[in-house]
Amino acid sequence: MTALDRIRDQVTTNTVVLYMKGTPQFPQCGFSSKAAQVLQACGLQEFLAVNVLADPEIFENLKHYANWPTFPQLYIKGELIGGSDIMIEMYQKGEMQTLLEESKAA
Repeated sequence: MTALDRIRDQVTTNTVVLYMKGTPQFPQCGFSSKAAQVLQACGLQEFLAVNVLADPEIFENLKHYANWPTFPQLYIKGELIGGSDIMIEMYQKGEMQTLLEESKAA
């Protein structure tokens, strides 16, 4: 299975996937930390967090998967939502909470 196949499998078999530097418990950059905090502030307890620093193939290929060059990257139901700035903006508007609630109901 290629790295792109693994990414496709991860984002299509998990409702919420956060590709980040580090882990939610031990983020390795401020942007990844903020992204994980947004999900936790929305009450999301379980989501797939992929540490791109621990998987060089994912790190190199993820930017090509959705043509998004930076980390973190949030996917909900297979769709790229964006990075931490977009996540924070959506959270402040209440959109992230709604999107996550809708993803649970579907």
